[in-house]
Amino acid sequence: MLASKPMNQLRKLLLSSRRVSSSSIIPPSILLHQRLFSTSDTDASAASLPSSHQKIQTLEGKTSNKSRSTSSTTSLNEDELAKFSAIADTWWHSEGPFKPLHLLNPTRLAFIRSTLCRHFSKDPSSARPFEGLRFIDVGCGGGLLSEPLARMGATVTGVDAVDKNVKIARLHADMDPVTSTIEYQCTTAEKLVDEGRTFDAVLALEVIEHVANPAEFCKSLSALSIPNGATLVSTINRSMRAYASAIVAAEYILRWLPKGTHQWSSFLTPEEVSMILRRASVDVKEMAGFVFNPITGRWLLSDDISVNYIAYGTKTSDLGDI
Repeated sequence: MLASKPMNQLRKLLLSSRRVSSSSIIPPSILLHQRLFSTSDTDASAASLPSSHQKIQTLEGKTSNKSRSTSSTTSLNEDELAKFSAIADTWWHSEGPFKPLHLLNPTRLAFIRSTLCRHFSKDPSSARPFEGLRFIDVGCGGGLLSEPLARMGATVTGVDAVDKNVKIARLHADMDPVTSTIEYQCTTAEKLVDEGRTFDAVLALEVIEHVANPAEFCKSLSALSIPNGATLVSTINRSMRAYASAIVAAEYILRWLPKGTHQWSSFLTPEEVSMILRRASVDVKEMAGFVFNPITGRWLLSDDISVNYIAYGTKTSDLGDI
């Protein structure tokens, strides 16, 4: 539970920050109304990794040259890669630096499940609604998203440019026969495009704000999608409210994240993400916000996209660079 003092400070910050109206950016017709989904079957495991350092050393010799290679064309930001490499051991520590993702995961998985079941005409009440579908989790980190997607039946490929992240993800996935089927690679989206890989759904959550060239990155995401495939991108809005909550509160007051994890200037507005995706031939169909309740400690899906938000779009063939 949060201490009362940080909670009060966070509430004051959120209340005092100017609320940014989502209706001036994205038409209301593609926003979700506020609602809470049931996510009991999609929560990611928060189990710790026993002797992870020792096991990573064992895996060093098993990483293929193919998985280490990267394309000559890349949107990688080396400084951002170094940040995440330094804390890679803590991906599955629910009270560690990735605590915000552990808290957010059930809510973003609820959106993914609902949206993709509708897109692919799947039964959302099924235990494994994504059976027969191929998903790629770009910037998979330690596998917090890849694992529940695999449990929902998808054939999952998880890629990350940080080799240590991929090793942690592989170790944790191998603890469960269901998730051990995940294909993890230390590579980039651009490299997979060069290899001609395509997927039914392409997901890049909390990644675009860390790349050097968001436009080129989204072109790669689009190229990885089959025609009419689904693309999901989530990030943080470049708003004063986001600065107050995602940086001041999360990094300096609550200390959920190491200081310097986020750069406000690297955040993208919903309008910018929509434009970048459209120019990459992905037509944004729906957006939703993630809103944190400091009283309950839970995230809700909302039509408020002024801080954290997710965009869902479909691959088209006739938009191009407009």
